[in-house]
Amino acid sequence: MDGVWLAALSGLIAGGALLAGAAVAWVVDIPKAVVAAIMAVGAGVLISTLAFELVEEAAQDGGLVPTSVGFLAGAIIYTVADWLVSRPRHPRPVQPGPNIVARRATAPVVGGAGGMAIALGALIDGIPESIVMGLSVLQVGGLSIPIVAAVAISNIPEGLASTAELKRSGEGFGRIALLWSSIAAITVVASVVGFLAFESAPVGLIAVITTIAAGGLLAMVCNTMIPEAFDEQQILTGLWATIGFLAAFVLHELAG
Repeated sequence: MDGVWLAALSGLIAGGALLAGAAVAWVVDIPKAVVAAIMAVGAGVLISTLAFELVEEAAQDGGLVPTSVGFLAGAIIYTVADWLVSRPRHPRPVQPGPNIVARRATAPVVGGAGGMAIALGALIDGIPESIVMGLSVLQVGGLSIPIVAAVAISNIPEGLASTAELKRSGEGFGRIALLWSSIAAITVVASVVGFLAFESAPVGLIAVITTIAAGGLLAMVCNTMIPEAFDEQQILTGLWATIGFLAAFVLHELAG
């Protein structure tokens, strides 16, 4: 039963980071460059954690083949899901003509669409992240500080960026709070499910499940976090990501 509570605590910390980022963005107008820097650091932390806390331990416990299969499968699953969510919905082509500029200028813009897209991404990313945290409780026999810290750091800029966009679009506090509270609750449930569903599973299966989530997280970092950070930070993105990677690596070494 202690493991269930630790898995729930992992999800609560990760979900709380989303809520914390959203709360800060609602109260303070955070510059986009600062959000991008935090996101780049979070990307580096996640990459380090994937390498040293998830994939390496999965290979040691379950073997190289299950780890490789799971890791590649996770990347493919996330990439396909990301494409299905973000692909164009067959927009009606704009016919060329003398009034094309006027038509484009008067086309309606959906306010807060970017903020909702980030929130949807946080939900899609949060489920495998939470499952990983639940599995990590099984693997280490307790709360995995490096994994929880990595996920929490990566969640803060998502809450910041999405809430900032929604706030600028005129979205009310109640709906934003409900949105992030719901996502945070889902992370807690997913962490507990990740622990309970695989509590008695063989080590090979746990290795596959862990690396499926790990591969999906790496694909998410490359598809989402790094490009969004680079849009604002440009040449400094690599430096921030390196700092995040190094911080997580040092934490891993100290914890080990």
